Amino acid sequence: MARYYPAIVEADTEGYSVFFPDVPGCASGGATLQEAAQNAEEALQAHLDLSEEHGDTLPEPSDLDAAAPVDPDIHVAARLLVRVETTKAKPVRVNIMMPGDLLAAVDRYAARLGYTRSGLLAQAVRDKLRRENDAGAR
Repeated sequence: MARYYPAIVEADTEGYSVFFPDVPGCASGGATLQEAAQNAEEALQAHLDLSEEHGDTLPEPSDLDAAAPVDPDIHVAARLLVRVETTKAKPVRVNIMMPGDLLAAVDRYAARLGYTRSGLLAQAVRDKLRRENDAGAR
């Protein structure tokens, strides 16, 4: 199920930072506005995937017009709606096989990004499907 969360993009001396008023603790950034927007989607998806994996209730997205920065000193460069895919379905255990060295690389990469193995593999499949859907829409 697709959800759209408001994001506030703040300009600073080193580029742009992004935060989500509805999702405390989730932040991102980038050197350019476009990079910041793309990184925001990845950060939000990863954050919400991990929350779902832990059984947390996901916050409801607020209206973009209602999302306001708390701090008046924030220099708002943009307000975005960031799309994420959430699942209301209960996770299903699967048994897969892959080479041991690939599995070790998956685990190292997942740990570096703060994912579990399952969360990383699910996100990788979502990303691949989204890229293929985007390519097919052109």
